[in-house]
Amino acid sequence: MAEPITDPAEAPDFRVVYEAQFNYVYHTLRRLGIADRDLEDLLHEVFIAFYRGLATYDPRRPLKPWLFGIAFRVASDWRRRAQNRYEVPGDKQELVADTAPAADEQVAARQRRELVMAALETLDLDRRAVFVMHDIDGHSMPEIAQVLSVPLNTLYSRLRLARTEFAQAVKRDQLRRGGR
Repeated sequence: MAEPITDPAEAPDFRVVYEAQFNYVYHTLRRLGIADRDLEDLLHEVFIAFYRGLATYDPRRPLKPWLFGIAFRVASDWRRRAQNRYEVPGDKQELVADTAPAADEQVAARQRRELVMAALETLDLDRRAVFVMHDIDGHSMPEIAQVLSVPLNTLYSRLRLARTEFAQAVKRDQLRRGGR
């Protein structure tokens, strides 16, 4: 465990971190399977935990993996609650008319996002966390091991299995849709 920060000037400024990392935490929670209706509440939980932990934060460590660790624990607790265990997300977002990309490009991008999110849903939370942190967010395996407190070899095994399961889920979905 990190030594408490004795000089308050060393601690990161909460407001600066909140504003700079809000989108990262939001997308992390979505990638970890949090339903849209619960995102706002869980975002607040992550930043409350971050605020409470500021005194023990080691400024020599990267901030994003630390925030991911907090988000992972919050998401894990959320998934353990009985009312969240067997729920299937049913609310789809509608496309909004936009002048930027053409409609077919928007649909293709939305379908790719849905495909990725559906494939992520097939992974258990431990494998999903490693997959998201490494392959999507680009964190190194030693950083992930430190944040999740899991041995490095276990993480490599989880990542290998997650990649395989993710690829299989994508193939299944593409076959189901009649694609290649």
